[in-house]
Amino acid sequence: PASTSQVLGETTEASYGGALRPGEGTAMAQFVQEGKRIPRRGEVGLKSHEIEAFEGEGFVMSGSRHKRMNAVRIRKENQVYSAEEKRALAMFNFEERQQRENTILAEFKTMMAGKFADAGATK
Repeated sequence: PASTSQVLGETTEASYGGALRPGEGTAMAQFVQEGKRIPRRGEVGLKSHEIEAFEGEGFVMSGSRHKRMNAVRIRKENQVYSAEEKRALAMFNFEERQQRENTILAEFKTMMAGKFADAGATK
């Protein structure tokens, strides 16, 4: 049987899309895998509740005031999200396939054990 790394393939920078800088896709993917919000420029090092508090007080966090920068950020985030979704779907399909194979194998072993028990009893 194939291992999960063989099925999913190694996650490389290219798997996150071509418009990302070196290391950017991997860094963003770590936030996605941990279920955290991807920080924008100027927000690195702050926790999400701290950022929300600043925005609640009226501060405009970097990245939320420039339309073009915001569009680029959203596109990059979507590239990472789609790559992570593909990886998660591949993992789910792999586990489902393994479970089906194990079920079929267990049924086959039971059938063979029954056949050998019947053959031994008729002699």
